Amino acid sequence: MPALEDVVDLVHGWYPPATADSWDAVGLVAGDPAQPVKKVLLAVDPTPAVAEEAADWKADLLVVHHPLFLKPVHGVAATTPKGRTLHTLTKAGTALLTAHTNADQAVGGVSEALALAIGLTDLAPILPAPGGPRDKVTVFVPADAAAPVRAAMAEAGAGRIGDYDFASFTSAPGEGRFRPLEGAEPMVGTVGELATVEEVRIEVVLDRAVRGEVVRALLAAHPYEEPAYDVVEVADPGLAATGTGRIGSLPQVTLAELAGTISAALPTTAAGVRVAGDPDRPVRRVAVCGGAGDFLLDRVAGLDVDAYVTSDLRHHPAAEFTEKGGPALVDVSHWAAEWTWLPVVARRLTDALGDAVDTRVSEIVTDPWTMHL
Repeated sequence: MPALEDVVDLVHGWYPPATADSWDAVGLVAGDPAQPVKKVLLAVDPTPAVAEEAADWKADLLVVHHPLFLKPVHGVAATTPKGRTLHTLTKAGTALLTAHTNADQAVGGVSEALALAIGLTDLAPILPAPGGPRDKVTVFVPADAAAPVRAAMAEAGAGRIGDYDFASFTSAPGEGRFRPLEGAEPMVGTVGELATVEEVRIEVVLDRAVRGEVVRALLAAHPYEEPAYDVVEVADPGLAATGTGRIGSLPQVTLAELAGTISAALPTTAAGVRVAGDPDRPVRRVAVCGGAGDFLLDRVAGLDVDAYVTSDLRHHPAAEFTEKGGPALVDVSHWAAEWTWLPVVARRLTDALGDAVDTRVSEIVTDPWTMHL
């Protein structure tokens, strides 16, 4: 039986807390990291009803998408809904773990789950996540000293690309030229005289965080007193698989047929599915964003997509968007869209931990709307 800290490490590996928005509150909210975990309940919202379900099922861990405490509080007495939720969980020995905006952007995250649930393929982010800052270091070195210089930079962290390390490029020999001045102690050449040396060019890429270590290693291993090198900051190509929202394709359908597919794929809610656009419009490319997505409307307007599926669209932004003749809009329940992520996490936990844990996806509808007339 895994410890809570082991399960938390798994979830954080899939949905790193460092990728959450700065205003967010994610991670382990309550629970002893050393406590064993056998039963894991998954839900979108940590409501009192969901907490009761977790307690009744004797869950050791409740994993939720929305934070229980997004804003600061000064007490958690059971006289408030949030206090009752925490009191119920604590009394039952149920830990609480939140994965919110860190789960929105990730591979295997909320927007991806929604896209797959409605049948999209060939997925890519609407807004790719920024890649980590990278540099390229180029250095010129005598051919017989190239190997130790390459090795020193690699040991310092250069040349790590995905699942590879010690990556570098060495170009064909060229001619280095220099003249040592008074005060120099050249390894090659004589003070005051022009010297030429056969040199090779070594290029490596590296995370910017190790720039200093790599350059110091280069200088220490290089045979020259004053080696020539360049450090260039590399532009982000915007090709990250993680990021905000998803764009995907599906066999051509009408907008009305797409709306029907979405309605069938999502849990039933009182609000249902709202559509803005010609029901007969052909649809092949679709953008989606789990949760409230009107902040992406301007971005989506410039994309080659036929429809945008998201939640919580407001009247004026939606009306102005449709007036410009862009993609159709499909507005779905916030809760229902994000619920599609829960079975994904349940499967990942089962795949990782096997029979050591039992998982359960809560079917309590925590959408706030209860009637539609």
